[in-house]
Amino acid sequence: MSESHWSLETDDGGVAWLAIDKADSGANVLSAAVLTELNDHLETLEAQAPRGVVVYSTKPSGFIMGADINEFSGIESPEQGYELIRSGQKVLDRLEALPGPTVAVLNGFALGGGLELALACNYRIAFDTDRRIIGLPEVQLGIHPGFGGTVRAIRRAGVRPAMQLMLTGAPVDPGKARRIGLIDGTCNADDWRQKAVDMLERKPKEAEAPFVERLLGSALARPFIRSVLEKQVRGKARREHYPAPYAIIDLWAKHGGRGDTAYRAEARSIAELMCTPTSRNLVRVFFLQNRLKAQGSSDVPEVRHVHVVGAGVMGGDIAAWCALRGMQVTLEDRELKYIEPALERAGKLYAKRVRDDGKRAETTARLRADVAGDGAAEADLVIEAIFEDLEAKQTLYRRLLERMKPGAILATNTSSIPLEELRSVVREPERFIGLHFFNPVAQLPLVEVIRCADTEREALDIGVGFVKAIGKLPLECGSAPGFVVNRVLAPYMAEAMALVDEGVSLAAIDKAAETFGMPVGPVELIDSVGIDVALHVSKILGAAMNRPIPKRLVEMVDAGKLGRKAGEGFYRWEDGKAQKPAAEGAVPSDIEDRLILPMVNEAVAVYADGVVDDIDLLDAGVIFGTGFAPFRGGPIKYARDRGIDETIARLEALADAYDDRFKPYPGWSRIEPNQESAR
Repeated sequence: MSESHWSLETDDGGVAWLAIDKADSGANVLSAAVLTELNDHLETLEAQAPRGVVVYSTKPSGFIMGADINEFSGIESPEQGYELIRSGQKVLDRLEALPGPTVAVLNGFALGGGLELALACNYRIAFDTDRRIIGLPEVQLGIHPGFGGTVRAIRRAGVRPAMQLMLTGAPVDPGKARRIGLIDGTCNADDWRQKAVDMLERKPKEAEAPFVERLLGSALARPFIRSVLEKQVRGKARREHYPAPYAIIDLWAKHGGRGDTAYRAEARSIAELMCTPTSRNLVRVFFLQNRLKAQGSSDVPEVRHVHVVGAGVMGGDIAAWCALRGMQVTLEDRELKYIEPALERAGKLYAKRVRDDGKRAETTARLRADVAGDGAAEADLVIEAIFEDLEAKQTLYRRLLERMKPGAILATNTSSIPLEELRSVVREPERFIGLHFFNPVAQLPLVEVIRCADTEREALDIGVGFVKAIGKLPLECGSAPGFVVNRVLAPYMAEAMALVDEGVSLAAIDKAAETFGMPVGPVELIDSVGIDVALHVSKILGAAMNRPIPKRLVEMVDAGKLGRKAGEGFYRWEDGKAQKPAAEGAVPSDIEDRLILPMVNEAVAVYADGVVDDIDLLDAGVIFGTGFAPFRGGPIKYARDRGIDETIARLEALADAYDDRFKPYPGWSRIEPNQESAR
């Protein structure tokens, strides 16, 4: 065979060892070539009829990450997609039908097609870890499992556990995977071979969904369960925006996860989904996310110790997250009483994220209160996260720089003050950077890495490397008012306030944005970030861009209605949830364009002004920083899909109907229509 993705050996005991090691790749994926070669080996195994087969990976990165997503872009029609998927299904059917027992050894990530391949084996054992490495995340690409996963996962685990896995796309750790029947045991790097052979010899009963789960899959029960599942999905995603989770439910409701027709229907369904705009855009976002992760240079000093100054919500949560991700962290503030609330929040975070008691204790020990600020002398990175005041920050910098070791990086979490002003007191201003996190730190993935025109490349790479090391997505951008995220969000929020002043109900404004695909509406967003914070950003951007400050925000702050953190803002908040009245009253017919197109226009301005010099990464940053509807591919992709000329014309019409706040930015001339983004 010309390919070398698999190797097959049979030991003296008659056990065949089938190893995957995809050529020229750091991770295993199920490309067409990999599946074709697997099929050839299965033909050999059918002829040899060994005592048993162990399928494993020789790559330290894990078992199999899934299908080869690069091949998705080559699918031009549902029929072409169907043929490709069916060929993959037939290979796994052949694996499942081998005459002797088979066991898959999962030495790490087993996702998507990787887990589907493992499910086609009789047994599965996984390396013991608390990492979430086992899952079916296809829904995040606008599709669903296609190599038999919608059938076999339900057969092994039952409808409720399998649906949870497929509808959310969230992976689980081996412990949970074992509890729900996806794997049959755990092992480690020293004993996996023996445990695999033991399982082949014992031939225990194969995993099967519990009786109750099988009962729920009966023809009588399926309509009821279907309605429950659809209600859960509707609370998070609209069918017209994200059809994949509904397709998963439809498949099960019709076929019950049984029989050859279920496999064929799965192939037909995923082939249709692959060709939808939603899937095309979500695949694009996947590649853009990988581009964000690939930024920077590995040839720079590693950040091991972080010193954070300012134990408020942002600073305290940045410190807590860094410790969670394995770094030594010292947290400084004026008195211990200001640090203690941050430590309490950190404890709650660790209780949720770290299952093992010993590891949780180690994580907690990595975060230390440091009123004296001694940690600044040992830190590789010092992050300033105090209140937004130029003089206070510069006074702090003078003190910190006297303590910091040579080569350490000083960074600011400022959301509004230009770095050029902040760094005027810094000895090596070209090594001063911005690291702008977003609240809540534990949930929002983006961090803006801010540079000035002469910022040293190594300093930026250290910042980018740090962001990646703590599991966040770095977006490099220039020092400018609002940077990227706040600048793009500002006109969106301002237009919401204009609609409020016109008498449009709060709930109707939020509903219009959510109908477009935003995760939350602008009114709820303002309440969530804090009305005082929104007002502060509005003042900064208003002064820089000659924009009016929404009077409603001033009135709310004066009244002490600061939003979610105060229990009341535009909405009343209970248990962390906005209590929204029903949408009522007249709603302008152009409300969606009035909310969304200013964001798109501002994104164009950000690119034209050189704040971000990569238009694709700009789309990625706006998606991961603002929540801009991922299925639309980003603001620039949305404008291209809508039509650049049509989008400009619509902005001009809105400017004529209202005022110049809708006027198209001159930078539209730099946006090429129908330009395909490079991966």
